[in-house]
Amino acid sequence: METRSEAAASSGPYARLRGLLARLTGGTHEASVTKRLAGTIFIIRVISAAMAYLAQILLARWMTGSDYGIYVYVWTWVLLLGATMDFGMASSAQKIIPEYRTRGDHARLRGFLAGSRWLVLATSTAVALLLAGLIHLLSPWIDPNAILPLYVGCLALPPFVVANTQDGIARSHDWMRLALMPQFIIRQTLIIGLTAGALMLGIGLSATVALLASAAAVLIAVIGQTIVINRRLADHVGPGEKAYDVGGWLAISLPIMLVESFYQLLSYTDVLMLQQFRSSEEVGVYFAVVKTLALVSFIHYAMAATTAHRFAEYNAIGDKDRLSAYVAHAIKWTFWPSLAATVTLLAFGKPLLWLFGPSFVGGYEIMFVAATGLVVRSAIGPVERLLNMLGHQRICATAYAVSFVMNVGLCIALVPRYGGMGAAAATSLSLTFETILLFYVVRSRLGLHVLAFGKARPAR
Repeated sequence: METRSEAAASSGPYARLRGLLARLTGGTHEASVTKRLAGTIFIIRVISAAMAYLAQILLARWMTGSDYGIYVYVWTWVLLLGATMDFGMASSAQKIIPEYRTRGDHARLRGFLAGSRWLVLATSTAVALLLAGLIHLLSPWIDPNAILPLYVGCLALPPFVVANTQDGIARSHDWMRLALMPQFIIRQTLIIGLTAGALMLGIGLSATVALLASAAAVLIAVIGQTIVINRRLADHVGPGEKAYDVGGWLAISLPIMLVESFYQLLSYTDVLMLQQFRSSEEVGVYFAVVKTLALVSFIHYAMAATTAHRFAEYNAIGDKDRLSAYVAHAIKWTFWPSLAATVTLLAFGKPLLWLFGPSFVGGYEIMFVAATGLVVRSAIGPVERLLNMLGHQRICATAYAVSFVMNVGLCIALVPRYGGMGAAAATSLSLTFETILLFYVVRSRLGLHVLAFGKARPAR
């Protein structure tokens, strides 16, 4: 029988207050955990962004405009290739690990945790050597000042790829600080420290020296991460038999690799195309604009990193209602913070760009065009992770491929004439087109309304 105090608690202002708190905190344990973990990721990425921003400001001021442009160009290639040379293992880990845990397949789980890292280390080393050979063959047609920096970029690739893979493994266990701190905090700190140290020693900060410092930072950070993650996995999983289902891993990972590859290409096409048609100084200005707007994409990254393995888990146990509610939550908490961050960054855009140098303020108008695509894309949240985790990698890759081809075509048409403004317009139009494609793919394949506006329908 309900007591008077229980009745009071279940009705009136007490119930309304609890209802309000439930809505503010997401209403479910999963939502609360997601927001807490996403908040952790976002804070790390914001701190990292501030450090990366500081690093780029210092490098822009310490280096000549030409050297800084070459550094940006080569480091963009490192980021692009490093994010795609893991065969999709960093993302597929968030599908494979929850499925092995759900099935109780501990032998394959142990095999994946160890074997995936050795696999990507071996393959990325081989690819880096092949790229170095290609640079040698093409050297007569490459800017002489960029050849040595490109070789240094090849050195950075294997540890960069291993770090990405370990990021995915750590996120699958909700070890968000272990996943992100080495790459986004420790690495940035080391880049600043090593480049500053070179200047103090009287070493001129050329593009080659800056890239050597960046490569060393990547290597030191991944060594530390490897030591810590091995200790945690030993306690969490324990010793035992290992089974290596490499074929099964690749069957899941390769389609995801296509998605990631086209996503990265879409993200960096503007900078790379700008380098082909405009001066290194203009590339530097545009890169400063992109870095200034990075906070918006960090929100999407935070939600994607937090939700992917739970999409896979809920799908594996067949809980469609829980999956639908979780997807709606992830979209809401991607779009509205992204919109608020965009408005804030545009309001303070000029002083932020001035920090790079007075000439960088000329990129302020470009910010408005570049921000448009980011806001539109945030309106559907991390649906690419949803498609990947639920086995629709191929159609997701197709959507990204079409958007990438569109971006390249628009860049070729707009960049030679309009420079950075053309690159921003091309990317924003491509992101808008990609958003429309993904919205219809998810609605047709999963029966979900994946838009920040409107009511979500249950997953089929």
